[in-house]
Amino acid sequence: MDLGLTGKRALVLASSRGLGLGIAEAIAAEGADVLITGRDGARLETAVEAINARGAGKARFVVTDLSDKATPELLEQTVKAEFGGLDILVNNTGGPPPGLMSDADMSVVHRQFEIMVMSVMDITARFLPGMRAQGWGRVLTVASSGVIQPIPNLGLSNALRATLVGWSKSMANETAGDGVTFNMLLPGRIDTDRLKQLDAANAKRSGKDVAEVAKAQQAQIPVGRYGDVEEFANTAAFLVSARASYINGSMIRCDGGAIKSV
Repeated sequence: MDLGLTGKRALVLASSRGLGLGIAEAIAAEGADVLITGRDGARLETAVEAINARGAGKARFVVTDLSDKATPELLEQTVKAEFGGLDILVNNTGGPPPGLMSDADMSVVHRQFEIMVMSVMDITARFLPGMRAQGWGRVLTVASSGVIQPIPNLGLSNALRATLVGWSKSMANETAGDGVTFNMLLPGRIDTDRLKQLDAANAKRSGKDVAEVAKAQQAQIPVGRYGDVEEFANTAAFLVSARASYINGSMIRCDGGAIKSV
C-alpha cells in the first residue's frame, strides 16, 4: 500500500532514539522528509546519516530541549527555513521519573507539565494555522496506555499524559473540517531503553532479578512479549498518512492487548 507520504514534510519531537526515532525512520522510508530533534547532537547526526543512506525521504536535525521555553520558536523557524511549511507533526516527549503520584514533588510536577504538556500545545499551535490553510495536516501525539489504565509507579506519567487526551480530542473536533486530523498513539510495553530502565527500577524496588521482572511483565501481555519499535512506528506511519484520512479524534493502542478493558 502506498501511504501517500512522498514529499510530505514532517517534524518528529524527541526523536534521537527510541519511539521517536522509530517513527521518523518509518515515515522517511515512505518518502516523507523529516526533521528530527533531541538534546544529543552526535546521536541525531548519526540517525540522519542512517536515514539518508536508505534513500526515500531525507532527514535533517536540530538540537533542542523541550524544557527550554525557546524551543517552540526555534522549531518554528527551523521548519520554515528547511521546509517552508509542515504537513505532519508527531508530538513525542520523554517520560517523567517513575514514582507514586501521592509522593510527587510539586516542583517536579510543574516542570514536567511544562515539558510534556505546554511544549506540545505551544509547538502545535505554531504549525496548525499553516496546516489548516493548506487543507491537509496530521497531528499525532504519542502518549501511553496509562491514560486508559493507569500504570503502577508511573503516577506522574499517567496524570500528565491524560491531560493531552482532552486537548487532542478537542482539536480533532475543531480542525478536521479543514483537513487536519488529530489522533493519539498509545504504546504499551515497547522494547526501548526507557522500558529497560523501568524494568530495572521495578527489579530494584521488589528485590527481584531484572530478567524475572521482564518475564512476569510479558506474561501479562496476551501476545506474550514486548513490542518492537518497528511495530509501533509502522502504526504511527499509517496514522499520519493520506490513507488514514477518516481516522480522527482516536486513541489507538499498540500494546499487544495488555489493556484489559474494551
